[in-house]
Amino acid sequence: MNLQKTVVDPQSAGIRLDLFLTRCLANVKNAEGFSRSGIQKLIAEGQITLNGKPARASARLKTNDLVAIKTLPPKKSNLVAEPIALNVIYEDDDCIVINKAPGIVVHPAAGRTTGTLVNAILYHCPDLQGIGGESRPGIVHRLDKDTSGVMIIAKSMAAFQQLARQFKERRVKKEYVALVLGKPKDEHGIIDRPIGRHRSDRKRMSSVHTLARKREAVTEWSLEKSFLRKDVALSSSWVSLLRLRPRTGRTHQIRVHLADLGYPLVGDKVYGRKRPNPTVKNADVSSLDSFSRQALHAERLSLLHPRTGAPMEFYAPLAEDIESLLKTLED
Repeated sequence: MNLQKTVVDPQSAGIRLDLFLTRCLANVKNAEGFSRSGIQKLIAEGQITLNGKPARASARLKTNDLVAIKTLPPKKSNLVAEPIALNVIYEDDDCIVINKAPGIVVHPAAGRTTGTLVNAILYHCPDLQGIGGESRPGIVHRLDKDTSGVMIIAKSMAAFQQLARQFKERRVKKEYVALVLGKPKDEHGIIDRPIGRHRSDRKRMSSVHTLARKREAVTEWSLEKSFLRKDVALSSSWVSLLRLRPRTGRTHQIRVHLADLGYPLVGDKVYGRKRPNPTVKNADVSSLDSFSRQALHAERLSLLHPRTGAPMEFYAPLAEDIESLLKTLED
C-alpha cells in the first residue's frame, strides 16, 4: 500500500470529502476504479483519513485540510469479454454510443455473469476494465433488459465522471417512444408522481402504493397517434403511440408512471394488464396480445461530449419488433 497525501486548496473548500477525491482522481492515470461509490467504501473502511483521523464521506473540507489515501491495487474482475454483436452509432476515444437490442441485460448481476452488454462492450473495448466500477465498467446509465434504444458508455475514467455528472445534474435529454393500451384524453401532459418500492411487492416500483421512502419522478408525454383495434373483445379497444421525455431517471420510471396513469405499456409483463388469452401458441410477434416485451424504445439522447463539451445528439431507429407491430396497427 502507498500512502498519498493531498492538501485541500481554497477552491475546494466547502465540498464533500468523497466528491473532492472523486474529482482529484478522475484524471489520475493509475486511479481507474475509484468511482465515487468506491471512494465512499474506502472511507467507510477507514482507508482514507482527514487530518489524520477517520472521517465521513459527507465531511465538508476546509482550506489546508490534509487528506490521506491508502491506494489499494484494483480488484481483478471476473468479467469475461464476449464477441456479442453491437449496433454502434458513434465511437471515439472517450465514449461509445450504441443502439441496444431488446432482450440483453446491461450489466452482470446475481445469477448472470455472461451474455450482458458489459460482456459485449469489454470485447469491443478491451481497456474498459475498472472504469466506473468492478461489475459495471463504463456504464453511466441503464435501460431495462427488454427496452431497446440509444445508450452511451464511457471509455475512460475522466469521461465516466463527466457523463455521470451530466446525468446526475439532469442535463441529459432523453426521449422515448412507447405503445400503450388505451387512448389518453389529452394531447400531452406531465406525470409528476414520486416513485418508491411497492409496499406489498418489493420487486416492483410504484407511484401509488409505495413505502414511506420515495423519490421525485417526472415524465413529460405527448400523444403521437392512436389506433382503434379491430378485435374490441380483447383487453383494450385502443392502442396509442406516445413520445416521452423523462426529466428524472428512476427505476422503471416510464413503465410505472404510465401503468399507474391507466395506460400500461404493450407487452409489459410486470406492470401491464393480464393477457386475455395466455395459452395462445405460435403467435405472431406482431400480434398485440402476444408481444414478447414492453414496447418501449429509447429513441434520442442529447448531452455534451465528455471531453470537448460539444453538444451531441444521437438517434436510434426503432427495433424491428416494434416497427412490425406499428405496421400491423396501421393496416
